[in-house]
Amino acid sequence: MKSNSETQLDPEEEVAFLHIPVLSGKVIEGLAVHSGGHYLDATVGGGGHTRLILETAPDVRVTALDQDEQALLAAQKQLVEYGDRIQFILSNFATHKFPPEIFDGIIADLGVSSYHLDTPERGFSFRHEAHLDMRMDRRQSLTAADIINEWDEAELANIFFNYGEERLSRRIARRIVEQRPFHTTVELATAIASSVPPKYRHGRIHPATRVFQALRIVVNDELKSLETFIEQAPNALVPGGRIVIISFHSLEDRLVKHGLRNSPLLRVLTKKPMTAHEEEIVNNPRSRSAKLRIAVRSEELGVKISGQDYTKG
Repeated sequence: MKSNSETQLDPEEEVAFLHIPVLSGKVIEGLAVHSGGHYLDATVGGGGHTRLILETAPDVRVTALDQDEQALLAAQKQLVEYGDRIQFILSNFATHKFPPEIFDGIIADLGVSSYHLDTPERGFSFRHEAHLDMRMDRRQSLTAADIINEWDEAELANIFFNYGEERLSRRIARRIVEQRPFHTTVELATAIASSVPPKYRHGRIHPATRVFQALRIVVNDELKSLETFIEQAPNALVPGGRIVIISFHSLEDRLVKHGLRNSPLLRVLTKKPMTAHEEEIVNNPRSRSAKLRIAVRSEELGVKISGQDYTKG
């Protein structure tokens, strides 16, 4: 098994990481995986989508990226049976440099995984008491605690509104500045809840949800990284190669939609995003918000997927 990274990975380290791939059938069809193909999984996570690609033919190869060292360790462990058909690389998908026209297909599954939400010490969730971290790549210095405790009130309000679409952003930012410093996820979530009206506090989602999303996006520079990835990734596709991107909230999907459409190298194959069927949603609730878009590097106007024709719209 090949490994290439800036940080030495310990293959003996135990990593609890389960990745149930969303929209799995549509991903394989959208990529048009074929014998002898070479594919990039730009967000390998626990290896779910990579496994699906490798299972299609015995001579398919995958280059697997992830900026999270624990995710890459988990993928190495889960996919050990495929040996040197996989090359693992510890890297952010927006900054890694690939030769042009090398991949037959590229898949990127965006957003935060169940592993990150369910691992308290990573600090992504307010359901667990943990340090305010939220770094996908723990080699970087900026954490959620730095933002919450050091950025000024206007900056906090702006990121809560722009990246969390939080309509009470100013009120929440004011309360945070009044009560800081904060050290844990639960402390911050409690302060956010206390700053909003009771009706809002007991709504469908916890009032800290959008703020935590905004912090995660800023800590990991997710939207800028996504923009850069969509600009650069088409260069790594062979003519006729496909790119499939799965997003989980409107900010991501908007960037994907316009980024693919505006690329001079791509033709969009999904006029509207593809979504999960009810059966998949029941089995994997994370798939409920998943939106999949496909583009091709070629002059082809359309491709038939699951009995439907998807053309550039």
